[in-house]
Amino acid sequence: MNDKQKKPQKLKARLPRGFVDRSAADIRAVNEMTAKIREVYEHYGFDPVETPLFEYTDALGKFLPDADRPNEGVFSLQDDDEQWMSLRYDLTAPLARHVAENFNEIQLPYRTYRAGYVFRNEKPGPGRFRQFMQFDADTVGAPGVQADAEMCMMMADTLEALGIKRGDYVIRVNNRKVLDGVLEAIGLGGDDKAGQRLNVLRAIDKLDKFGLEGVALLLGPGRKDESGDFTKGAGLDQGQIDKVLFFVGIKDYTESAGQLAELVAGTSKGAEGVEELNFIGALVRSAGYQSDRVKIDPSVVRGLEYYTGPVYEAELLFDVTNEKGEKVVFGSVGGGGRYDGLVSRFMGQPVPATGFSIGVSRLMTALKNLGKLGQAEVIEPVLVTVMDGDVESMGRYQHMTQELRKAGIRAEMFQGNWKKFGNQLKYADRRGCPVAIIQGGDERAQGVVQIKDLIEGKRLSGEIEDNASWREARVAQETVAEGDLVAKVKEILAAQAEDRNRAG
Repeated sequence: MNDKQKKPQKLKARLPRGFVDRSAADIRAVNEMTAKIREVYEHYGFDPVETPLFEYTDALGKFLPDADRPNEGVFSLQDDDEQWMSLRYDLTAPLARHVAENFNEIQLPYRTYRAGYVFRNEKPGPGRFRQFMQFDADTVGAPGVQADAEMCMMMADTLEALGIKRGDYVIRVNNRKVLDGVLEAIGLGGDDKAGQRLNVLRAIDKLDKFGLEGVALLLGPGRKDESGDFTKGAGLDQGQIDKVLFFVGIKDYTESAGQLAELVAGTSKGAEGVEELNFIGALVRSAGYQSDRVKIDPSVVRGLEYYTGPVYEAELLFDVTNEKGEKVVFGSVGGGGRYDGLVSRFMGQPVPATGFSIGVSRLMTALKNLGKLGQAEVIEPVLVTVMDGDVESMGRYQHMTQELRKAGIRAEMFQGNWKKFGNQLKYADRRGCPVAIIQGGDERAQGVVQIKDLIEGKRLSGEIEDNASWREARVAQETVAEGDLVAKVKEILAAQAEDRNRAG
């Protein structure tokens, strides 16, 4: 019998499906973008708040009541007290919990923003991830639709602050109450019709996917897809279907407002919704936001099942090329609305709220398509090379590095194997370092340093392995006193910046 211990199997490095690593360029792009969004939100008087990644599962409202383990849409684990916790599914439910838990200390209206990752336990696909970032702004405790109007104006200002010009975006606004009025007007009011109303909402939510024709089938008997699978419809008759399709098919609210008001006449919810839409329209126009920026549009149907009043969506109107090489409109990069019931479920009393959520990754893709992101110049660090490894020399190299940093210059001291000088030059080349600082024993004795302009001079090859070889290749290299190091490096970096500006 072979008692020899088996060699341990090497662990395979792999990412879970639906998750991605982020590069330095992407991180910088997101930071650049969120800084601009934050500036607009702060300008509007909103304050930041941060909630944890984990919440109790029941607080998120995503769980399976007939299963031992919550697993529908959320990633969950059980705490040591046997309570289920889940990674947050969005940023709104945690805010509702935060407001309810701190209600007596919070000043209403509570105007807040937050950015962070959310997690969806769903099947990943192209462009669909299980972890992604959102950036939300919310007003809690403001019952009037002027708060909704302000959200729409703030979103328009945010897109423009990010470099998206007028005509390339629109904030579209609808109202859940108007649809409620339409449903009541066609005989779907009352608690006994709740299930049928939900089916209608779900059918309308497929408008972008299936168009008016497909939605008509889902509102009626049902729809069979290309694979032969049949989805049962809401069971409306043709007259009812026509009225619902009229509502979601309105393209010009000004032209159709009279017909819509007539359709919902006699329904309290519908009349209230139309009045709110007209009020929002008047407010935004008074503030200078015409329909090319904020537009009343009953075809906005996303989230109607969730929201209780106004709903709004930020849509980008310019074309992009998809993976098939086709020109398509970019579409939605964020949305929101009034959700008066979410905080109330913790409180047992009405707490009005409205908010907007930006899909950070999607918006970042749009900005890259427009060339509005990732253009900021990132200068790689000045490299202080290491010629000698004794304590005194190392101390001098570190001192130089710190002096450069104190002057606002990005700098690093080489931390790898310093004995092969060529490795340091290869590192500088791969890193894209603009300048290298060299000081051997001879330079140290004279109180000077060698400064190498790595952009202006030729890229040094791995053949230069010692101080002697270095002296033979003095391309774009200057000797200065140690005390002039910072000033000379600044001068070289400024000259390089001027060259880049001239080039382009």
